[in-house]
Amino acid sequence: MSVADLLAGKRVCVCAGSGGVGKTTTSAAIALGMAARGAKVAVVTIDPARRLANALGLEELQNEPCRVRDERLAGAGLEIRGELWAMMLDPKRTFDELIDRVAPDPGRAQEIKQNRVYRELSTAVSGSQEFTAIAKLYELDQEADFDLLVLDTPPSRNAMDFLDAPGRLTSFLDGRAMKAFVRPTGVGVRVLGRGASPLLGALSRVTGVDLLSDLTTFFGLLGDMTNDFSLRAAQVERLLHSATTAFLLVTSAQREPIDEAIWFRRTLQTSGLPFAGVLVNRVHHDLLGDSEPEDVAAMLSERLGAGLAAKVAANFRDYHVLARRDHNNVGRLAAELDGSPLLLVPQLDDDVHDVAGLLQMHRYLFASQAERDRMIDAVVA
Repeated sequence: MSVADLLAGKRVCVCAGSGGVGKTTTSAAIALGMAARGAKVAVVTIDPARRLANALGLEELQNEPCRVRDERLAGAGLEIRGELWAMMLDPKRTFDELIDRVAPDPGRAQEIKQNRVYRELSTAVSGSQEFTAIAKLYELDQEADFDLLVLDTPPSRNAMDFLDAPGRLTSFLDGRAMKAFVRPTGVGVRVLGRGASPLLGALSRVTGVDLLSDLTTFFGLLGDMTNDFSLRAAQVERLLHSATTAFLLVTSAQREPIDEAIWFRRTLQTSGLPFAGVLVNRVHHDLLGDSEPEDVAAMLSERLGAGLAAKVAANFRDYHVLARRDHNNVGRLAAELDGSPLLLVPQLDDDVHDVAGLLQMHRYLFASQAERDRMIDAVVA
């Protein structure tokens, strides 16, 4: 089974997983492969290192999809029958655009965007990246201009942050508890006690920040717009649970990412979200088989000399240890999946940083199982 099989009939592919496992390159390679097969595809990423832009030969990606030139891709030896588009999400700008869209008039939108609480919320609050990633995904889906949207979820130490954070942020924007807190006669003042006003007043004089005033103004400006956020949250939930959405988990073969992939897959099942399969990146395959490192040293010593042959054999030994570790971890994952799709991409010689690297990864993702086995056998040989 290939990625093309997993995404048959899908309009949204969410590449999820912990940070540092290759989600960005996987997302780009998937989008590239589906575009080669004739689809109009947009890949959406939040990538502080801008690796995706470099890989696609673009100086920078914008907050709206821009088309990757066919000649750029064709020059690398892949015919593109469809269209490949790419964008790098700017959370602040996406938040601003969302406010512009739901505000009753431009004046209200401008007041909100100038509010100190909003500026902090749209740039620094935990979850803002995840919230805006889903907001942009929903917007692009509603426009229905693409056959497939591939979302590279934000870097995270915990993959579940992607699903949890938007709900947390929407709850904050709904603001019932916070509104009660900031009422002059409400619970906030009672909790803080009668000494709160002098304290907050001193804080305002020293820092220029009148927290309660800014919060009160912020929620006053939002008004009924919180209903729009709640409505959008419900619509996003329907999109993520749709049969045309696929969650593809991306992991490496190390123990911690495998553990998180197992946990995340269970969470997807419990939540009723459409799980498509798992892709394991950077898998070390056993190069020694039944041989011992000493056998390698003996075979190479005549050509390389004893000293260099011993160093090569030591390298083989280290790689063999990594291969056995990966084999055990992937076996544990496979047992958990109980027959669900599992695709392996071997440890490549170089980091994926250009179109040629994406093409190399693409070959493994879009090959049949038999073709993938042959390619891995060639690597091992």
